[in-house]
Amino acid sequence: MSDLETRIGQWYEQIADMGPENLEARRDVELVITKLDDGQLRVAEIDGAGDVIVNEWVKQAILLLFRLRGLERVEVGPFEFLDKLDLKRDYERRGVRVVPGASARRGSFLSPGVILMPSYVNIGAWVGRNSMVDTWATVGSCAQIGANVHLAGGVGIGGVLEPANAVPVVIEDDAFIGSRCMVVEGARVGRGSILGAGTILNPSIPVIDAATGEEVSRGYVPDYCVAVSASRRREFVGGEFFLPCVLIIRRMSEGERHNKVALNALLREHGVST
Repeated sequence: MSDLETRIGQWYEQIADMGPENLEARRDVELVITKLDDGQLRVAEIDGAGDVIVNEWVKQAILLLFRLRGLERVEVGPFEFLDKLDLKRDYERRGVRVVPGASARRGSFLSPGVILMPSYVNIGAWVGRNSMVDTWATVGSCAQIGANVHLAGGVGIGGVLEPANAVPVVIEDDAFIGSRCMVVEGARVGRGSILGAGTILNPSIPVIDAATGEEVSRGYVPDYCVAVSASRRREFVGGEFFLPCVLIIRRMSEGERHNKVALNALLREHGVST
């Protein structure tokens, strides 16, 4: 455990009493945010066993930041904002393309080659190399997005700050998340997988293999799967109802790349589009 991690833990124990006047605490917290912003730290990562490890003390620093900063007014042309956090800057040096209308908070990390269409990336989030955050997509606080990922138009990647040990949403390398999908509350999409448009994934939603009818997980689409939104029949005292699920309609071979034409044909066959 580093000295910085120890100090953040000590400050967090006093969070109820923290305010902008606590300059020593703010110095430590701002250092953590700078390291997040530059990619030297991250909120969560996947270990060698494939498990998501949450660095709780880093999330604690983000929570402290909101206590240690006061509201500041910012004017950009005709627009006025009032917030506690500033935005990322220096995109050219970072090798990131940012289309007008896009914004990312300082303390998020954008790898070289990332493209932000008019979209939003919150503090604590990590976006890997050559990934695209498409128009009106949002990457919530602490969400972890891999390399070569495409978050299509209107995708909502949920954020999570409290409690500090809560697992954030993880989208692994080479995944494609279709338009208007919602992935929230610590759900996870595996490497190379595809979510059809409009799919909702959270830890309470079962993921079912269409080939076997078996539930393979809850809130986790395994690697190299094509999955779509579906429903399953359930009987209750008040009648018969259909509850949401996510259906795996194809398993790809490991390392298989997306063939856009074949993917569109497969999804159309199941009444889904990208």
